[in-house]
Parts: sequence; structure tokens; C-alpha cells
Amino acid sequence: MVALAVLGALVVFGLLIASSAVRILREYERGVLFRLGRLVALKGPGLRFLIPIVDQMVRVDLRTVTLNVPPQEVITKDNVTVRVTAVCYFRVIDPDKAITEVENFLVATSQIAQTTLRSVLGKADLDSLLSERERL
Repeated sequence: MVALAVLGALVVFGLLIASSAVRILREYERGVLFRLGRLVALKGPGLRFLIPIVDQMVRVDLRTVTLNVPPQEVITKDNVTVRVTAVCYFRVIDPDKAITEVENFLVATSQIAQTTLRSVLGKADLDSLLSERERL
């Protein structure tokens, strides 16, 4: 009876390890593969097998992302405070750089969009902001 319980526990453990070794990447995803913490390869769509415990894969979505920029208080060139909202569209071109060179590329993109929005709108006066809203 004890042997059967031990065998059952080993089977469950083996299934857990085996399930962690298989990944399915969709057409719009890429997998950045790390082996013992070192970047090894960029994997394309399909069925991917990993070495349990040794390999780790991070999924990156290559589709266009719509990012709502939080409302910003901007001081224009003529010292008028304006509240501005914006939407940023982007997509990842190089998945391995998006994962290895930036801690969180979604947050970094949001922050650079906010900074750029304040910088660009701060160089214009209120009349040009209102008249050239679509261009800006």
C-alpha cells in the first residue's frame, strides 16, 4: 500500500515536471529562452520543449499594443496649464532586447510617452495646440 502511494506521488511529480517542459507559442508570440540565466535563443511559433529546471522561457507578444497614456498636466510655452490625454500605439520588433535591456518594456514605453508628450507640448503655445491638435 505504501509502495503504491509512493509510486503515485512519483507519477504526479513526473507529470508536473513534464508539463513544465512543454510550451506552445502562437503565431504572434516569440519565446526568449534562457538557460541557467543566460540568453540562449529566440524561439518562434510552435511546440517548444524545455529542459525542466534548467530552461526558462519568456513570452513576448508581437502584436500592436494600444497604451493609454495617463492624463498629463502640461505647461505650454505661454505659461498656460493644459490637461492632455493621449494614446500610444507600439509593437515589439526585437523580443530579446525588449526582455534583456529593459526591466519592463510596457512601463518604460508608457513613461517615455508621457515624457515626450510633456516635452513636445511644452514647446508650443496654446493657440497652436488648439489649431494643430491632430498634427501634434
